[in-house]
Amino acid sequence: QVQLVESGGGLVQAGGSLRLSCAASGIIFSINAMGWYRQAPGKQRELVATITSSGSTNYADSVKGRFTISRDNAKNTVYLQMNSLEPEDTAVYYCNADIKTGPLPVGRNYWGKGTLVTVSS
Repeated sequence: QVQLVESGGGLVQAGGSLRLSCAASGIIFSINAMGWYRQAPGKQRELVATITSSGSTNYADSVKGRFTISRDNAKNTVYLQMNSLEPEDTAVYYCNADIKTGPLPVGRNYWGKGTLVTVSS
């Protein structure tokens, strides 16, 4: 009964910015790492950025310096601020989270349904 719902995708011109949000809801005991992945047409899904519960971040080389991941633990929400967008950033962006639904030793991996980001040249 855990859901991840993304929002904030859309159409933007190259050089522009978008902010994606992903809110987790349902029976949540704790959330470990959260992250964003993307899948462009005809390509495999790839990691964009991750953030741990303590705030440590990791980025794909292709987005370093342009994208910033953050989270609000009180709201069970993760964000992705995307600046200096390029046509190559066009993809469906998926939210991912490792969530415990009780006092369990390990969490389970959950995915959102994705939000489309289109960057025009």
